[in-house]
Amino acid sequence: MTATAIATASWEAIGTTALVRVADQRHLELARRILQEELAEIDQAASSFRSDSELSSVLKSDGRPVLVSDALHRAVLAALTAASLTDGLVDPTLGHHPGWRGVELTDLMIRVPTGAPLDLGATGKALAADRAAAAISSATGGAGVLVSLGGDIATAGQPPAGGWLIHVTDDHRSDHTAFGQTVVIHDGALATSGTTVRRGPNGHHIIDPRTGSSAETPWRTVSVTAATCVDANTASTASIVLGTQAPRWLAERGLAARLVDNLGTVTTVGGWPAESQDER
Repeated sequence: MTATAIATASWEAIGTTALVRVADQRHLELARRILQEELAEIDQAASSFRSDSELSSVLKSDGRPVLVSDALHRAVLAALTAASLTDGLVDPTLGHHPGWRGVELTDLMIRVPTGAPLDLGATGKALAADRAAAAISSATGGAGVLVSLGGDIATAGQPPAGGWLIHVTDDHRSDHTAFGQTVVIHDGALATSGTTVRRGPNGHHIIDPRTGSSAETPWRTVSVTAATCVDANTASTASIVLGTQAPRWLAERGLAARLVDNLGTVTTVGGWPAESQDER
């Protein structure tokens, strides 16, 4: 094995699969450590599942302003930006009155309306992928790195020859034999949102803020490429909520995307590569 061989590490973290892949195996342990540190920071700051997280303390503040750390500030800002860019289709308050506009964020303080939820999971995870990829590449002098958190992928640095191979499918834990498509990216990010894997008694986990219930959508998965993982995740989630309007919405924003409906029919937008016959 040569010094520049691609190497990968993966483990379970923050309720999903964390994966880091480097274009040069010599950087793998450093990359693993940086990603672990980033995940620990976002989990402590923005987890909805930890009673000792900073976010949990904010939600217990009964609508009072609370000092905010840099890590939570970044996570909330990313979520509010996603809401603004999608006209509230991606709303961290899940449509709870008065909605995302009711969250007040300054450089030092945050105020969340009494009783309102604040779910930073999707954009927070994507933000962690973006930040970890950038930090790893910087620490290794621009070496190529791919970070995947639950299938939401960010890249940075010089990619390996031929680019990064990614199998786009319903479940990020599936191997290359699962229904889907293998694509190549050289930079930027790719995120997939879906309705088939995370389901509960009341439906899938993607909430339409306009109804407060699982989005009624024809799509079982939507995959989008963008400059950052936060942007890609925002667009893929909004597309699930938008339903039949999603292809036009994505095209108007110049985003390449692959949408798979509940019957398995594939729709592509914005120059997403065509599938070969054996990928269908």
